[in-house]
Amino acid sequence: MIQQQLIARVRELCRADDRLSAALMYGSFVTGEADEHSDVEFWLFSDVEPEPVEWLRRVGPVQHVVVNEFGAHVAFFPGLIRGEFHFCRDISVVATWPHRDVEIIVDRTGALRAAVDQPPPETDEHDLGGRFANWLILTHRVAQRGELLRAVDALTQVQRHLLWMTRLAQGRAEHWLTPSRAAETDLPQPVVDALHRATATAGPESITAALRAAWTLGRDYAHLPPALTAELDAALR
Repeated sequence: MIQQQLIARVRELCRADDRLSAALMYGSFVTGEADEHSDVEFWLFSDVEPEPVEWLRRVGPVQHVVVNEFGAHVAFFPGLIRGEFHFCRDISVVATWPHRDVEIIVDRTGALRAAVDQPPPETDEHDLGGRFANWLILTHRVAQRGELLRAVDALTQVQRHLLWMTRLAQGRAEHWLTPSRAAETDLPQPVVDALHRATATAGPESITAALRAAWTLGRDYAHLPPALTAELDAALR
């Protein structure tokens, strides 16, 4: 695959670039789930950050580079292959990740290995349930106003939090950073069916049905106060 050629080139560049104190690869090529549709994904750590676009052009024939909403540089290679590159100074950010399926490419000081080996932070289920309720109520309210496109947009966050909550409940948190990744194979079929029902198109009936499905699935996972739970029951069940 083209991706494997790109990965080999990135490894070569990282090991030769003394400006990098550490580098890692993450994603499906590390976990063994990659196929011809997969991206290549890296974090590059340096106190003196290289010029990102110039660095990426050394990897391969870059057609375009954009900085995404998370601050990563995304390079588009021929064949619509995406490469996601995080240029960062602070290696300790790795210790905040709940799951660390990574390949260490360079670790010149040992700081990256130390960060990877730290115990993962605990997930606050009540905080997660509160964020689920926040997006659920927002979706309900803007749909009531008639802002259907905004409701569909907010519903994507409802679904994301539903996926996190169901993954915790099922003990399947391995795809935590992208909880929709492999959900159809990670989670039991009845849960997957319920998650599918919690999706909507921009129509009042579709959004109402998705909200009800989301609340039915997420109600017991969210651990909300009784008064709020009762109000949501009345509105969505």
